[in-house]
Amino acid sequence: MSILESLQPTRVFKYFEEIATIPHGSGNCSAIAKYCTDFAEKHSLRYVRDDADNVIIYKPATKGYENADTIILQGHLDMVLQKTPDCEIDLEKEGLDIYIDGDYVKARGTTLGADNGIAVAMVLAILESDNIPHPAIEALFTSDEEIGMVGALALDMNLLSGKKLINIDSEEEDILTVSCAGGSDFSITAPLKRKKAKGTKVKVSLKGLKGGHSGIEIHKGRVNANILMGRLINTIKDDIDFEILSVSGGDKGNAIPLMSNLIAVTNTPYQFVSKVTDCLNTVKTEISAREPDFDFEVLVGEENEYDVIGIKKEVIFLMSCAPNGVLKMSAEIEGLVETSLNLGILNTDDDNLFMLFSLRSNKDSAMKYLEKKLETLCSFVDCEINKGGHYPPWEFRSNSDLQALYKKVYAEKQGKDIKVEAIHAGLECGVLASGKQGLDCISVGPNLFDVHTTQERLSISSTARVYELILEVLKQCK
Repeated sequence: MSILESLQPTRVFKYFEEIATIPHGSGNCSAIAKYCTDFAEKHSLRYVRDDADNVIIYKPATKGYENADTIILQGHLDMVLQKTPDCEIDLEKEGLDIYIDGDYVKARGTTLGADNGIAVAMVLAILESDNIPHPAIEALFTSDEEIGMVGALALDMNLLSGKKLINIDSEEEDILTVSCAGGSDFSITAPLKRKKAKGTKVKVSLKGLKGGHSGIEIHKGRVNANILMGRLINTIKDDIDFEILSVSGGDKGNAIPLMSNLIAVTNTPYQFVSKVTDCLNTVKTEISAREPDFDFEVLVGEENEYDVIGIKKEVIFLMSCAPNGVLKMSAEIEGLVETSLNLGILNTDDDNLFMLFSLRSNKDSAMKYLEKKLETLCSFVDCEINKGGHYPPWEFRSNSDLQALYKKVYAEKQGKDIKVEAIHAGLECGVLASGKQGLDCISVGPNLFDVHTTQERLSISSTARVYELILEVLKQCK
């Protein structure tokens, strides 16, 4: 028996439930892409599936809409895979265990995949129907969005004729998203030139920081553990003699690091501990309002001979002078972070120091200048620079017909104005708009909570409302 069969809209949740049975984590989109092409064949709809597992399904306009502009309805096929320690589901091979809890659909022990399975389900329900009035539809399902918008970047935009696109990958029904940041990765690899040093090993651990998403939460003033470690080292370097054995913090470029570790070698370990403790107690008081759970630990280890970092001065320079956080706010959209960066990963191995920055901007020119700024910083150190993972921003369009129509329909249906916002995170609209000149995009979606975690949940009532809004937009696209 179907778990979601009692929910409205029935066909949307039917497809969502079917999608939940298919393993479709990032990098594993083949099965769900085939599910979409099987759907198209069953309903005698023309389709294309490319080598990246992107799928486009074409549906002709209904009667009376033959001369209307084609609408692209878009979502992504992949989901983020997370599960609790006691969950026995093999997410690479098995489906999800979904259930209803009040107004929410949830999954036991795993992420739900409503980001972005609910978009796929909505669009399939529209394609299936014979009684929904609409212009010609190009249903675009992209692959591997969660690991760098891989599918969108690989897509041949000549396969699409539409000039208006509704992306269904937003997470709040009362917000119409009209712009997003572009991004890139900027990494530094510096040879450490190890040398011998005798002394006592001391480990300093910074912990208890909030961390968070480097786009969505960069404006909240959350402390970056790697940057804080750079501050610590720079503060004590003139007062106490020590060498650096290793430093590490963060494991994802787009996450604000919440922990960082330093292993130092010194001949005056207890004086070193005292200086570190004084510095970090001062910091703790300073940041207590925004980081109330910040704490640290200092452990004295063994005395021995160690292979310490031979470019201590350069490491301190990079760690303490690297820009981080919000660099510029938008002058056009109130409250929007325009440009930022995040030192997401910092670590050392036997041979090299590695630093990875995640850069974001809603202006392509500002992004390029930020890369140049980091290049200038790195020119003072012997290091290798790598730039990659670039995706373009979706710049705000003030004369958007699609924005105006969605705002009008929302006000008619909800009796209030929708909030119009830009976000400092990435959406596929940026990639798609950069590949098709004049593409008019909006991003909408139902209420989702705790996305990418095992607490992820989808509002049933919100899904119904957003689906009806999209149907009304299609109806009014004559």
